[in-house]
Amino acid sequence: MSGKIVSLAELSAIAEDVRRNGQRLAATSGCFDILHAGHVSYLQEAREKADILVVMLNSDSSVRRLKGSERPVVPERERAAVLAALACVDYVCIFGEDTPCSAYMQFKPDIVVKGGDYAGKHIPEMDAVAQYGGTVAYVSLVAGCSSTNIIEKIKRYVPKNVIFIAFLHFSIS
Repeated sequence: MSGKIVSLAELSAIAEDVRRNGQRLAATSGCFDILHAGHVSYLQEAREKADILVVMLNSDSSVRRLKGSERPVVPERERAAVLAALACVDYVCIFGEDTPCSAYMQFKPDIVVKGGDYAGKHIPEMDAVAQYGGTVAYVSLVAGCSSTNIIEKIKRYVPKNVIFIAFLHFSIS
């Protein structure tokens, strides 16, 4: 599993090997803060579009900029490990920018995969992949599945004082 979590430099070398072997490389990106059924479906469908699937994972600092100071719930190394454990994911690479566009320009995936909610909208990835001849493809979304929804549901059902008391219990033990 740890061999699936790679740096951008390693990913560039991997991409060259993939192309040399006549295979297609797809990439997608996201925070993947609390992995849920929607993520799994999205990643499986993304994997069907190419021989190799790379997940560009937003770093903790980039998630905070995009989602707010209370996020991510799960640290980047743990999120990367969970993604790397999925059979449909070949490689995971953590990036610190708000978009993976500069990384895409370095390793040049053939296909950049986005969720269907982006279809018909202009996204920065379009400009990046157009520069080197890649394409953008869209996959379906599972309605109602999101990390934000899960977090909000937990907040509604678990009063803050219960979480604090549980934390104190484990801290004292």
